Amino acid sequence: MMMVMIMMVMMMIIIIIIIIINLCKERGVQLDKKHLYEHVPKSVETSQGGKVTILWNQQVQTDRTIPKNKPDIIIRYNEKGTCMLIDVAISGDRNVIKKEDEKILKYKDLTIEIQRMWNVKTKVITVIIGATGTISKSFRKYVNNIPRKHGVKELEKTAILGTDNIIWKVRM
Repeated sequence: MMMVMIMMVMMMIIIIIIIIINLCKERGVQLDKKHLYEHVPKSVETSQGGKVTILWNQQVQTDRTIPKNKPDIIIRYNEKGTCMLIDVAISGDRNVIKKEDEKILKYKDLTIEIQRMWNVKTKVITVIIGATGTISKSFRKYVNNIPRKHGVKELEKTAILGTDNIIWKVRM
């Protein structure tokens, strides 16, 4: 059971890294490796000119105590005055819609606090994929809000291959 949980977390990290690499390429952030699959994102990436800041795996320091203050990815557009909190999850196929609602509610307080502190318009974007590639009706809308084209099929395929890998490991 523990190995299954570890594999699910690894699938989430792979999807997060795919999104981050695509964002970095779109916003002119220099990647430190020649090949994309070798790139390990830094916790803070800034575009040339400082127009966009991408935070990965970072807690947001707030004036009030907010227990849920660490979304997977934070994208802050300094010039536009906007911010996106992106949270990724792999769930059971039956729980995809429920998980989306949980994530949006989970970061409601953080969204309000970031808007107040940073003086930016903030929204939560959920990237929830079922273990066998199931997505909700609103999935494409969420993914389209993330800058750069992120292939829905590519993200679904990552979840499916990860699930297949887990099944093979458990059967062995």
